[in-house]
Amino acid sequence: MAHRHVSAGCAALTLLGALVLTGLPAAAAVEPPAPTPAPSAAETLGANNPAPVVLRAMERDLRLTEAQARTRLVNEAEAGTRAGRLQNALGKRFAGAWVNGPTSAALTVASTDVADTPAIEAGGARAVVVGTPLADLKAAKTKLDRAVTGKGLETPVRYVDVRTNRVALQATSRAAADTLIEAAGVDSALVDVKVSADQPRALYDIKGGDAFYIDDTFRCSVGFGVTKGDQQGFATAGHCGQAGSKTTGYNQVAQGTFEASVFPGQDMSWVGVNSDWTATSAVKGEGGQDVQTAGSVQALVGAAVCRSGSTTGWHCGMIQQHDTSVTYAEGTVDGVTRTTVCAEPGDSGGSYISGVQAQGVTSGGSGDCTRGGTTFYQPINPVLSAYGLTLKTSTSGTSAPEDGQEGSWAAGRVYEVGERVTLDGVAYECLQQHQAQAGWQPALAPGLWQRV
Repeated sequence: MAHRHVSAGCAALTLLGALVLTGLPAAAAVEPPAPTPAPSAAETLGANNPAPVVLRAMERDLRLTEAQARTRLVNEAEAGTRAGRLQNALGKRFAGAWVNGPTSAALTVASTDVADTPAIEAGGARAVVVGTPLADLKAAKTKLDRAVTGKGLETPVRYVDVRTNRVALQATSRAAADTLIEAAGVDSALVDVKVSADQPRALYDIKGGDAFYIDDTFRCSVGFGVTKGDQQGFATAGHCGQAGSKTTGYNQVAQGTFEASVFPGQDMSWVGVNSDWTATSAVKGEGGQDVQTAGSVQALVGAAVCRSGSTTGWHCGMIQQHDTSVTYAEGTVDGVTRTTVCAEPGDSGGSYISGVQAQGVTSGGSGDCTRGGTTFYQPINPVLSAYGLTLKTSTSGTSAPEDGQEGSWAAGRVYEVGERVTLDGVAYECLQQHQAQAGWQPALAPGLWQRV
């Protein structure tokens, strides 16, 4: 069957005096040990020893030098401590604190009383006098939150902006904002309305083995994350849906559309997803642990292979035979691989992976995961080749299929065993079927190519 859808001093001085009075040399006095300096805020928080990956990201996204990034982290840790002390000292008059500048060297603290200025400055911050205490702004925001009805998509964002001493309300229109403000019973003078068409959304990762739903009716499983140019998506079984069929994810959130599908004959398809979803190299393994896909080198007959599916989860077995033809009630499918891994309805389209190499997507079979069975998978490399897809992998060197002269090696292409290519004037012969990656040039991948 095709598996379908379904977080001391005084004591020391006294001792010294006694020694002098008795005629003993003062030098014999024992000095108390110097106190150990308390760790700074930056030391306590670990801000003085940031991870290299944090520094690199700050340099890239905030356009800082490494020295600036390090200084900023220390400054922010110390500023947080100073702000906390001032907040405690000001009490109800406190109206917020923030840092600014490339290295966050400047700390600003707001108060509703100008008399607090000397104390704020003595605490190492610049003082700003405002009209509304932070507590009142928070209370106004809470009222707005409670007044939101339905999904609240017309007024999707609400927050306290301490820099402006206002509650910020993002709305799709001024009318929608006014309606919410009135319903909440909030003084409009406290609210800064920002009209924007932007709609915040939750973002989701695509993982092999996750459930997805077709036309709100049938359930299948994700095979492997792929890309085609800028379009992200995943490969799955063809019998899961026809081209144009709409999909929702494991969480019933709108996901994408089947871009192409073939069944019977072959059992392959791919789904292009919307911007809420991101294709990843992950396949769901045992106990919620992910397995990261590193490539698509085809395993040999007799090799161990594991499958991930939304009905029965993670199971392993052996590859029995490649290039198998199987006839289902819907028709015959050629070129699938026969395995001893069990599967059940709803596992269709799910990932088959050998070690860290993608093998294929679940097509069908017989038996179940209680008594065992036989299953067949559609090999992944033909899917990648047929639709011009690039497999998402854990290595950064994966590339989209490149154009090149006939017979020349190119990243992104699927190569068969025995296929010959040339690179830098040297000829090579393919040893294992795989989709080429940028880091797998023939001279660097003797496990995949031999020089001829």
